[in-house]
Amino acid sequence: MTLACLNVRNLNVWYGNQHTLHELSCEIPDRGITAILGPSGCGKTTLLKSLNRLLEETENTHISGEVLLDGKNIYDPDANVSELRSKIGFLAPKPFPLPMSIYDNVAYGPRIHGRLPGENGSKKKRLDDLVEDNLRAAGLWDEVHDRLRAPASHLSTGQQQRLCLARALAVQPEVLLCDEPTSALDPIAAQRIEAQLFALKGDMTIIVVTHLLRQARRIADYVLLLWMGELIECGPSSQVFNQPVDQRTKAYLSGDIG
Repeated sequence: MTLACLNVRNLNVWYGNQHTLHELSCEIPDRGITAILGPSGCGKTTLLKSLNRLLEETENTHISGEVLLDGKNIYDPDANVSELRSKIGFLAPKPFPLPMSIYDNVAYGPRIHGRLPGENGSKKKRLDDLVEDNLRAAGLWDEVHDRLRAPASHLSTGQQQRLCLARALAVQPEVLLCDEPTSALDPIAAQRIEAQLFALKGDMTIIVVTHLLRQARRIADYVLLLWMGELIECGPSSQVFNQPVDQRTKAYLSGDIG
């Protein structure tokens, strides 16, 4: 049986008086790609951002329930939020490279978290290797290896998103959260991001919010389907797409509602 890396128990979220997520419980399998699906406004991004406490940065938000990472509740009062966010990376819908060089964007996280791998060789050599390894993992190295000191803002939008992916990977997260990671990209750039996520899924747990059913069918191993803040269907992607149980799931997948 696949062990759960993330276990959500009785999660509720309110924005002011608006109850957005209702008693949501699920286990997200370790490794592979889990897609969070559902109609617009059903709570997909709210759920995603609750998994690394980014939701707390939204004013007037109240959260109850538990999110267990490796058996520990991330909402415990003594939980280290900085350490948590080094374990759970985040890729936003639009790329936001830091106002520095390509090289320094990737090196930024390991520098501030003190996560420079290895003990052999100089610190600079280890950092150089880390930058190269993560740019390769994001599928960007061949395009930028000769201009690493150039500003990240000079990259195309698709390249910037892959740079943000490399930056997220550089701190060696256990989990990678992706909120509509291809929504701002052209089809070719989107295909490259999908390919990189697919290549990474054997090494980490990847959770992707998407409104694109075709994308979810292509990349997802496991699916969570939300409806009006409730989890109405979850399971392996082949099961959810081919043998859904809930009638609302059937209607959503057929395009009758959405």
